[in-house]
Amino acid sequence: MKINRGRYLSRLIARKHDGLVKIVTGIRRCGKSFLLFNLFREHLISGGVNSDHIIGVDLETKENVRLRNPNKLFDYIVSRLPDDGKWSYVFIDEIQMCRKVLQPGIKLRDVAPEDRQDAYITFYDILNSLRKKPNVDVYVTGSNSKLLSRDVATNFRDRGVEIRLHPFSFAEYLQATGYADKSEALSAYMTWGGMPMAVMEGDDAARAEYLKNLFSKVYIKDIIERNHLRTDAICESVLDVVSSSVGSLTNPNKLANTINSRGVLKTAEPTVKTYLDYFVDSFLFAKAARYDVRGRKYLLYPNKYYAEDVGLRNARLNFREVEPAYLMENIIYNELVLRGYNVDVGVVDVNRRDDDGKMISCRYEIDFIVNAGFNKVYIQSAYDMFRSGKAEQETRSLKLTGDFFQKIVVEKGYGQLHPDEDGILHVGVIPFLLDTSILDGIIKAAKSSPKRMVDA
Repeated sequence: MKINRGRYLSRLIARKHDGLVKIVTGIRRCGKSFLLFNLFREHLISGGVNSDHIIGVDLETKENVRLRNPNKLFDYIVSRLPDDGKWSYVFIDEIQMCRKVLQPGIKLRDVAPEDRQDAYITFYDILNSLRKKPNVDVYVTGSNSKLLSRDVATNFRDRGVEIRLHPFSFAEYLQATGYADKSEALSAYMTWGGMPMAVMEGDDAARAEYLKNLFSKVYIKDIIERNHLRTDAICESVLDVVSSSVGSLTNPNKLANTINSRGVLKTAEPTVKTYLDYFVDSFLFAKAARYDVRGRKYLLYPNKYYAEDVGLRNARLNFREVEPAYLMENIIYNELVLRGYNVDVGVVDVNRRDDDGKMISCRYEIDFIVNAGFNKVYIQSAYDMFRSGKAEQETRSLKLTGDFFQKIVVEKGYGQLHPDEDGILHVGVIPFLLDTSILDGIIKAAKSSPKRMVDA
């Protein structure tokens, strides 16, 4: 079954003919090549573009090994560009496999060490040259092992734009699987996640094996290769503990202590922090910064880490810790990010008197702060909302913010959007994930509210 990834396809379409290189990035095997070489290509052809005006090169294939030389790749593409004044579209898959080569006539020994990077011709040079040609529109995909978001920002500057692709959302998962029961579908999605090949696999055992192999044979090797690591033992241990900690407040020191307590390996806080940065760079995990709502400042530690795909996270732990509350929170975070929102984790500090009348400081957590310009929306993920005492616990931090920004509790099930007596909105996780107009409407209403604008 073909899933039309409309959210990302529309971003490619909106960028046509803008003079920039479009760089599709994302975790390995999330569908970057399919988006570009199938879905976007079909869009162009259906719009009247002749197939000979679409030049596609897959640098991962054996047939195109010679084109990994940037000079030969450039010459090949230029030789295929029609000279008829119409737009041509260049697609290059796995652009990072195009290696750098010395410029003709230059001997590296004659170049000062600080200038040696300029002695090479790289794929950045040829992409920049191609985008400057009249009526040539350039699109590339990049692997997370060698082409990261920071590379795009540093090397392309104002010459390229990143389009970040994610695994299937819950809506895309439903489309791919055809579940009639959405609750059953969400349970399966919490277990297996949204990696396209895993979703399309019909056998659970094969699906589990595929997800495990992605970690051991692809992602870990990518991290080792990119960062020139000598061993993967610490890498795998940090992966295990951060996978087990999704949705929980943590920090490198705490994770290091967890690893050391097992008595197999010894590591330290700086090492763990370095590996966490590797995981974030590789799109395996995202770090959510904590924001002090009342103090209006960001806090350094602890933070929360969320898995890019909950199925991969579960596979890493051999499906031992499939905990719905944490996984629902992770899925909500991913949904907010793929919709393009900037998301923080919130904290509310308040002083109160204890039973002895002594003043104490208390800290309450807000799962997500969605930042929308001058406005914010606070969101609490509450899988067990109807358990005794849970409702008060989940809404307490929202009531203590001291502002007028809209507050939402996302609960298990199908519940439609409705306010409680405190004005806090409640909605079931299934409609929240499937109906983008719910949050969009709340944000639109917030933007038009003078009261909230003043509070900001």
